Amino acid sequence: MSDTSRTYDVVVLGAGPVGENVADRTRAAGLSTVIVERELLGGECSFWACEPSKALLRPVLARADARRVPGLRHAVDGPLDVAAVLSHRDDMVNHWHDEDQVEWLESVSVDLVRGHGRLDGPRRVVVSTPDGQTVRLDARVAVAVCTGTDTALPDLPHLDTVRHWTNREVTGADTVPARLVVVGGGVVAVEMATAWRALGSEVTMLVRGEGLLVRMEPFAGELVADSLREAGVDLRFGASVTSVTRPSGPDGDVHVVLSDGGRLEADDILFATGRTPRTGDIGLEAVGLTPGDWLTVDDTFQVTAIEDGWLYAVGDVNHRALMTHQGKYQARIAGPVIAARANGEPVDTGRWGKHTATADSAALPQVVFTDPEVASVGLTAREAEHAGLRTKVVDNDFGSVAGAFQYAEGYQGRARLVIDLDRGVVVGATFVGPGIAELLYSATVVIVSEVPVDRLWHAVPAFPTISEIWLRLLETHRG
Repeated sequence: MSDTSRTYDVVVLGAGPVGENVADRTRAAGLSTVIVERELLGGECSFWACEPSKALLRPVLARADARRVPGLRHAVDGPLDVAAVLSHRDDMVNHWHDEDQVEWLESVSVDLVRGHGRLDGPRRVVVSTPDGQTVRLDARVAVAVCTGTDTALPDLPHLDTVRHWTNREVTGADTVPARLVVVGGGVVAVEMATAWRALGSEVTMLVRGEGLLVRMEPFAGELVADSLREAGVDLRFGASVTSVTRPSGPDGDVHVVLSDGGRLEADDILFATGRTPRTGDIGLEAVGLTPGDWLTVDDTFQVTAIEDGWLYAVGDVNHRALMTHQGKYQARIAGPVIAARANGEPVDTGRWGKHTATADSAALPQVVFTDPEVASVGLTAREAEHAGLRTKVVDNDFGSVAGAFQYAEGYQGRARLVIDLDRGVVVGATFVGPGIAELLYSATVVIVSEVPVDRLWHAVPAFPTISEIWLRLLETHRG
């Protein structure tokens, strides 16, 4: 790409999993497409979030499971092989090289421009390339912003001068800090506390609120908190940070001051305090939008503030569902939407229609890879109540399931269904326990398909499997 000016049907800004999927779908529909990326193709998920974090967690969870199996626990009593775990992590991220992603783009005939892309008016993106050139890209049909998010850091004095960790540093570290402070109580915080405690760090978690994973069912955070404490994590609720410094320089101890006057010292500090849209320097002002804002979209991912509909925002940047798999789902809708409109074809925007993102609000699945694992989809009991639904909440402990005890001695976990009584369907499901992540897809299918609860009685789980929890939940519902 040496030409200084080119025209395509579609310009995609950001080559993470979401941007790649948008580009793949528009190109498959016959629209010429170019993708712009200033970092590694594959984005945050592939190199600094989902993939490396799960590579760190997999040995941790496998050992935890093995320790619960009679005849096996003594074989895994020793510490993890830290060097092997970190080497596995490096392999999973291809040692932070993206050649395979470039080859894939070439295989689907999507062009690539490396550099920092900014909007420069309607349907136009200007790219500043690493070699100092400027490339202008004009879009006949659409520009799709798929730039994702960055860590949202707290407003602390001089924090930008203090070496600290975000999701990038915590997933890419090549040594284990003796003492690690984790600020936050969400998914990144609990997963990384789980991983680095198992790898040998003394971990202190500072949680501003009174619970973990507060957007999920309350029992999920409670069970994870119990497990973290059992693993030796110093878990402190109601703890707000007021100051972070390294008085001895960037390689010295980090000093943390809390709002109650308490003080901590550690080797490193991780801020897992939410996400902020990566829109501060992509030229939003050139099209009448505010830099740094989330991009509000309709259910087809058109940015609602742009009247003639050429601008789309897909993935985390639209703030609908900040998860990779959901961003890819959005891309699988947005790409065909762009193509349908370009070709003058009808757009199916009905509930569960092929051109509308119903799952973002009705069937959003998520797994938290802690010990125990947490998996949820759809509405929590609280969300269903706020939505005005007449519901029944059905709970069961996994202690009633033979497959759970086959999986692990002393298995502990809990499951919940939220049932819409007026429609007779499941609208929410949560599972907490070892090895339950793979239960989630069945619950997702149940909610998306709106299977009547009475029909589920005829979906027989095999014995003895953990999935027999479905039968126990339905038995409880029937009374």
